[in-house]
Amino acid sequence: MSLTAKFVEDAGDDRLNRLAYALFHKTGIDGVYGRTGLYEGVVEALAALISTYRPAGAEVMRFPPVMSRRQLEKHGYLKSFPNLLGCVSCLGGTEREIRAVVDRFEAGGEWTSSLGAADLVLAPAACYPVYPLVADRGPVPEGGLVFDVACDCFRREPSRDIDRLQSFRMREYVCIGAPEEIQTFREDWIERAKGLADRLGLPYRIDLASDPFFGRGGQLVAISQLQQALKFELLVPVRSEDEPTACMSFNYHREHFGETWGLHDASGQVSHTGCVAFGMDRLAVALFATHGTELACWPAGVREALRV
Repeated sequence: MSLTAKFVEDAGDDRLNRLAYALFHKTGIDGVYGRTGLYEGVVEALAALISTYRPAGAEVMRFPPVMSRRQLEKHGYLKSFPNLLGCVSCLGGTEREIRAVVDRFEAGGEWTSSLGAADLVLAPAACYPVYPLVADRGPVPEGGLVFDVACDCFRREPSRDIDRLQSFRMREYVCIGAPEEIQTFREDWIERAKGLADRLGLPYRIDLASDPFFGRGGQLVAISQLQQALKFELLVPVRSEDEPTACMSFNYHREHFGETWGLHDASGQVSHTGCVAFGMDRLAVALFATHGTELACWPAGVREALRV
C-alpha cells in the first residue's frame, strides 16, 4: 500500500489526505508531523508577509517552545485549560537511581512513573512570556506598547485533522495600554486582516468566538466572553463550509493580565491588553486547501503577495 493510500485509509477525506501527503510526514502521533519543503516554503513566505504588517514601533521578541511553569500557573491557564496543558517531566535523582529506571525499562518494565515535573511547561500561546517581562520594566508609557512575538506552541488536542495540530506555530502582535487603545488596536486589525485574507485569495468570514474553557464552570466563562465580545476569529473553510477553521483571532483581555502582573501606567491605572494571533500552520494549510499544491497554478496576486 502506498503512503498516499495509507493517508486515505486512515481518515476518509481523499482531498485532505492527499493534501496531508504533500505537506506532512507522519510521525505516528496524531497532530504531530514532520513538514515538507513545499509546506515550509509557504510558512516562511507567510511569516515574511505578516512582517510587512508589523505595527510601527513594535518590539520583536521570539520565544522558545517552553516557558516557566510558575508563570503559566500565575496566568491562570491551569484553571481555564488544564486539559490542553503539557508539562515537561524529567528523570531526577542520583546516577544509581536513574540507571535503575533505565534498567527497568530495558527489562520490559515501565519507566514514566519515575518522572518528576520540571519547572517548565510547553508554551500554549506566544504572548504569555511578554507580560511578566513588561512588568519588570516598570510603568507602561503613555501611548502604550506593542510587541511582535512568535513561538512554537503546544496544546493537547490529538486529532487527525490537518488543520488541528498539537504542535504548531503562532505569531502575534500584542498591545498593552489604555482600554481605548486596545479596542482601537483590535478594530483596526480586524479590518487589516480582511485585506490580508483578500491578498491571499482565501474565502473567509469574521465571527464572534470564545475560547475552549474547561468544564461546566468554563462554559459560563465562555458565555461571558461572548456577551462582552472579547474574541473574534477569521474563519476559513478548510475541511467544510459548516465547520470553518479559525486561522486568526482578535482578542481583548481587558485588565486580566494587567491585574495579574501589576501592569500600570504612570498614574497607577491598570493597563489593558489585547492581541491579534496568526495561526501560521492553519493559514498555510488553508492556502493549500484553497489553491492546491502546485504553486505555479496559484492566482498571480497570491504568488505576488507571498513572493513564491
